[in-house]
Amino acid sequence: MTDLIYHEEIPSFLLPYLASAEMQRLKEVGMHCGCEYTSFSFFKDLLPYSRYRHSLGVSLITWHFAREKNAALAALFHDIATPVFAHTVDFLKGDHLKQEATEEGTEEIIRSSKEITEQLEKDGLRIEDVKDYHRYPIADNDSPRLSADRLEYSLGNFVNFGLTDTAEVKALYEDLFVDLSPEGAPELSFQTKEKAKRFAFLSLACSRVYVSDPDRYSMQRLAEVLKLALEKKVLMMKDLYRTEPEVISLLEGNEETAAAWQAYRSLHRMTEGEEQDPLHARIIPAKKRFIDPLCKGERVSEWDEGYRRELQGFLASSQEKTLCAL
Repeated sequence: MTDLIYHEEIPSFLLPYLASAEMQRLKEVGMHCGCEYTSFSFFKDLLPYSRYRHSLGVSLITWHFAREKNAALAALFHDIATPVFAHTVDFLKGDHLKQEATEEGTEEIIRSSKEITEQLEKDGLRIEDVKDYHRYPIADNDSPRLSADRLEYSLGNFVNFGLTDTAEVKALYEDLFVDLSPEGAPELSFQTKEKAKRFAFLSLACSRVYVSDPDRYSMQRLAEVLKLALEKKVLMMKDLYRTEPEVISLLEGNEETAAAWQAYRSLHRMTEGEEQDPLHARIIPAKKRFIDPLCKGERVSEWDEGYRRELQGFLASSQEKTLCAL
């Protein structure tokens, strides 16, 4: 899927920032939090989807709907501090229910980048205006609202997870406009109920993947591999802000962490009951992401009983069972 679905071209003011080393690093940090390195059939067959592509997409969406350089750049930089394997590091830091730890350090990385700060000065922009995309409701807002961030990874995964094709994604995108939420803030909204409902159900299908048993289990096990590597001094915390190929190379360069990495990579089937390995059995709660989009001033769950029922069932579903995998 091309990012130019979101806008007819990449605005020239973004190009110097995209070329910065900090943004280029994100080309080798994935959106799937390391799950794609396992042998679970669903994850191993996913197409590459980088934080760079996602960040560019969020920036293009924000520019398309807001036409504010500050907002577009804040959107571009929103994942600049994302470590390798992304939200797996939230599991490592014990922040897996909020998944906000990966946003730490955004301002520091921007300030320490000569390329970015010099270009901001040339453009007459301040770091304060681009360091926090939460300031711009089109770029980011609180769940269950629809923002450029949630929209981009949803549309990207609709295609990547095989839920629909690029043609439908384009049609959904073209149905959007900026409306005021019931709370009075700008928000991306659908013009037609048909498209809003379709998007809602597709996004809920993605939500189920994000907290599926293989997803939660994989992220916890990979966090444990990283913890071992940090304890053994195979990795330093700063190494988590390199690229995934570089970190994998370091893991493979030590006998103990190489074995742990290969055990992680071999995970391919969830098990239950007598098949469980007590050493690797885990109870793993995780953040439930969901979107309840607007259409004609109301959220889909307010006017569609089917979606409301499905959403309530998802939110009420338990994550207390013991998980294990081969």
